[in-house]
Amino acid sequence: MKICVTGGAGFIGSHLTDALLAQGHQVTVLDNLSMGRMENINPEAAFVLMDICSPEVDKLFEMERFDVLYHQAAQMDIRVSVANPLFDARTNILGSLNLLQTCVRHKVGKVLFASSGGAVYGEQDTFPCDEDHPTLPLSPYGVTKLTVEKYLHYYATEFGLQYIALRYANVYGPRQNPHGEAGVVAIFTNRLFGGDQPVINGDGKQTRDYVFVKDVVRANVAALDYGKTDIFNVGTGIETDVNAIFNLLNERTGGRAEEKHGPAKPGEQRRSVINCDRARESLGWAPQTALADGLTETVDFFRRKAGT
Repeated sequence: MKICVTGGAGFIGSHLTDALLAQGHQVTVLDNLSMGRMENINPEAAFVLMDICSPEVDKLFEMERFDVLYHQAAQMDIRVSVANPLFDARTNILGSLNLLQTCVRHKVGKVLFASSGGAVYGEQDTFPCDEDHPTLPLSPYGVTKLTVEKYLHYYATEFGLQYIALRYANVYGPRQNPHGEAGVVAIFTNRLFGGDQPVINGDGKQTRDYVFVKDVVRANVAALDYGKTDIFNVGTGIETDVNAIFNLLNERTGGRAEEKHGPAKPGEQRRSVINCDRARESLGWAPQTALADGLTETVDFFRRKAGT
């Protein structure tokens, strides 16, 4: 199949591109390199330097006639969304609408959308929560992800555009960007190898569901052949707090740092963990990577980059 991966120079998108190419698909990476890196792009993929909001997207899709769109590109920092919700909405909502309109015009058969299994639910009533849990996002980022899901439903109903929304838990692993405020595993690891003190926001008892990037990619690949429109959580169903993540990473990088806490950040949920039974039953997918193993692989990646 001919597949377009937006954000394919980024963390998850580049791993996904690798997997799709390994299966024999023809892949075009569409990325503006605001967060992605050229070094992440598989040389077997075609690369187009372009923003998802650009009107040039239409010309690209007209020329390439893609069968499938994997939409991974996003402004994904919750704190940026809180500080600048207009910027967040322009990228995540208007950029996504530009893609969906283009998909309809040029008869793309299927859209697989990277949604958020933490942000769309807000503070949970049940732990872990399934896909039927109320969606009451606490950040503009969560609002944008949920909004795109609603637009996908509209496009499916009105135009027959098939879609699957994959609600990711907190994804971590090699190639995650350690610069900025998103991705605590990458940020902590990078700072620990650099000799800088990581700072834990608040008391560090806020929990997340940490899922390894290669497991997330397997869910995306499994969803490609799924013949229905649906929404799936993609996580582990296991809560881990930030203090535990710090201690596990500190141990793997030599145990030299102290546990230091700073102020809590606005827009952060207290607990987040998702139930993935639907993906297990419908896609035959389940996470395979234990947190300890995934963190070890991630630390090894950053160790090689740091040259230590």
